[in-house]
Amino acid sequence: MSLQQITDTILMVRPAAFGYNEETAVNNAFQTKDDSLSANDIQQKALEEFDAFVAKLQAAGVEVIVVEDLPEPHTPDAIFPNNWVTFHESGRVVTYPMFSAIRRKERRMDILEQLEEHFEINDHFHLENREADEIYLEGTGSLILDRPNEIMYACLSPRTHRKLVEEFARKLAYEPIIFTAIDDEGQEIYHTNVMMALGEDFAIICLDVIEDIIERQDVIEAIENSGKEIIEISMDQMLDFAGNMLQVKSKDGKSYLVMSETAYESLYEDQLEKIEEYTEILYSSIPTIETFGGGSVRCMMAEVFLPRKKGV
Repeated sequence: MSLQQITDTILMVRPAAFGYNEETAVNNAFQTKDDSLSANDIQQKALEEFDAFVAKLQAAGVEVIVVEDLPEPHTPDAIFPNNWVTFHESGRVVTYPMFSAIRRKERRMDILEQLEEHFEINDHFHLENREADEIYLEGTGSLILDRPNEIMYACLSPRTHRKLVEEFARKLAYEPIIFTAIDDEGQEIYHTNVMMALGEDFAIICLDVIEDIIERQDVIEAIENSGKEIIEISMDQMLDFAGNMLQVKSKDGKSYLVMSETAYESLYEDQLEKIEEYTEILYSSIPTIETFGGGSVRCMMAEVFLPRKKGV
């Protein structure tokens, strides 16, 4: 049976204390510290943005499993669960080593237990013990998975270590396409999912950040050989989160490319038209989450590919 690239079931974590994380800001150029808002204001705005986004997904027919963040321990980035866990059609769960010590507290076995009431989990691949070696791999922030073709894309950074990319590739039988991506300030792109996104038939990607010509060509060839059309975005559009998108589908099979309003407004008409040849666009406004968290809609959604238990 061919693996699915997109799912109709998403796990999201509703924040209890969303805010700016100094630990992640050291290598996340997308974060901005704005002292004009109080911590309570930031949390309230993030909640409003989160709830409105969930409502849009649900109205489109996407199943959203919303888990409440816990007040303690303090986890200001819990709204981004895709970095600590992935769920696979085989029934496997993978948990990941996180760069920020604060973020390691986001890993919650009770969430896995809650999912296990409705879904089959038959294997748990633990990578988080590699934190002791100070090497990291942050889920589908670090890894862009082409599930049907068993190819994975990863740009190396302090959050994405080559050794762990290769370990994941061996364990889950993926071909790794590894490269370096540099922003206009000369800093490594902290997560692959801010510079590229894969749909069923297309890839959104900022090729300008892949400076090495050979690496860039390897990425282009891998995408094109897998039958996907490349829709290129600029570095400025990437900085507006136009690479941080996720294609999902409704329960009746209709597909959507989900993005933020910031990303949507950065795209040119011809780019939007090209995307709409393949899928409908769904966007939501999350400026507070983007500003203080340095991540966008894709980071907020952990895809659930686990098989459902019969009769549940």
